[in-house]
Amino acid sequence: MKKNDNKADRYRSFCGLGCDANADKLIVMLEQNIRDDKGPQEWHRYFVLKRAQQIKSHHDNLHFIGNQTNPLYEYFEHCQDETALQLLYKIEQECC
Repeated sequence: MKKNDNKADRYRSFCGLGCDANADKLIVMLEQNIRDDKGPQEWHRYFVLKRAQQIKSHHDNLHFIGNQTNPLYEYFEHCQDETALQLLYKIEQECC
């Protein structure tokens, strides 16, 4: 029997996983939580600074998320944003 090779697999290729689209979506969620003043102010300042550094360095959102995974988990937990936490987990598992 032939194995189904059509399933997306990050160990073979990131194609078909939607990594960039999901990273962009998570950044929108991050920025929305900050605009809505959710979570501690220290995190707002931290992420504003890190996003400015990201833009200056010309790194994409997936790169940013890969470097900020643990702080993002902590921040979204403070915000009680389960949707963002689930998406972050998906990105971590499939794309990082």
